[in-house]
Amino acid sequence: MTAAVRVVVIGGGQAGLAAGYYLRRAGLDFVILDARTQPGGAWIHGWDSLRLFSPAQHSSLPGWPMPPYPGPGYPTAEHVVDYLAAYEKRYELPIRRGETVTAVSRDSDRFQVSTDTGEWSAEAVISATGTWWRPFLPLMPGGFTGRQLHTVDYRGPEEFAGQDVVVVGGGNSGAQIAADLAGTANLTWVTRRPPRYLPDHIDGKALFDVATRRRQALETGQADTAGVAGLGDIVAVPPVREARDAGLLRPSPMFARLDADGPVWTDGTRRHADAVIWCTGFRPALSHLAPLRLRTTRGHIPTEGTRAVAEPRLHLLGYGDWTGPASATLIGVGMTARAAVTDIKAALDTGRR
Repeated sequence: MTAAVRVVVIGGGQAGLAAGYYLRRAGLDFVILDARTQPGGAWIHGWDSLRLFSPAQHSSLPGWPMPPYPGPGYPTAEHVVDYLAAYEKRYELPIRRGETVTAVSRDSDRFQVSTDTGEWSAEAVISATGTWWRPFLPLMPGGFTGRQLHTVDYRGPEEFAGQDVVVVGGGNSGAQIAADLAGTANLTWVTRRPPRYLPDHIDGKALFDVATRRRQALETGQADTAGVAGLGDIVAVPPVREARDAGLLRPSPMFARLDADGPVWTDGTRRHADAVIWCTGFRPALSHLAPLRLRTTRGHIPTEGTRAVAEPRLHLLGYGDWTGPASATLIGVGMTARAAVTDIKAALDTGRR
């Protein structure tokens, strides 16, 4: 049996919920399909000390502000999960959990959305699967025999107590995990270039404002301000700031290979490692869109805003700046979700293909 709706949203994390909020307001019949069995998106998988970059009032989805965090510092990942779970209940969003989308294909003037439990037919699709489910691990010569893991596998410093641990990555995850391990493990923090910390007063709200101003400048033909990248790579959240100021975050340049015992640098320097943690980012989780054949030779799906250029009723939401400024953040995804739903409604109302 094939169920029919006007819009299928793929992914029930923060981007999917924001899309659902605006689809509900637009009066469109829709369903949200999520592979996870519980609410919270990628936030349920973060490491134990993971926190937001901003206070709760600057970390909200559209319609309902995130409740204040009762403890010290910025909200924890657990607080975010609780908020997302309450959000979908508050707006009675039609989410089907534990249903994995395996393929999206064309079916005349509609989409066929295949899942591991059945089929859906839709006039428009919003893909909001994010990137957490596709961690990137660089190929590295050598035959390292120790433990290798990615950001997605890290939970906390306790299991690494007293071990020689190499953390690779000069972004936020690398800095936060390195700070988390400092003082517990024998830490080597490796970055491709010297770490660039943003000014200490910068938080997620300021980053969103900077990204938005850059997008507005580009759209009006003004000079590229470089946006957030022009400020730095690492938000100095309190734990990172404290470890940095205590001299515990001392970066080393990138090594050339990983031999059996650990990293080896171009000058012959060697270091033993029990574990290597790769904080090397993610790629968009888009394998379900492969039947549409939208990717270019460089693996990118061209978009105008969130709309796929070659498939105008497909929108990509929450994958990063290429689908809207700060669209991979709680505070930023609402603006692009609203634009995507506005475009979809106009297309469906006019019969635009």
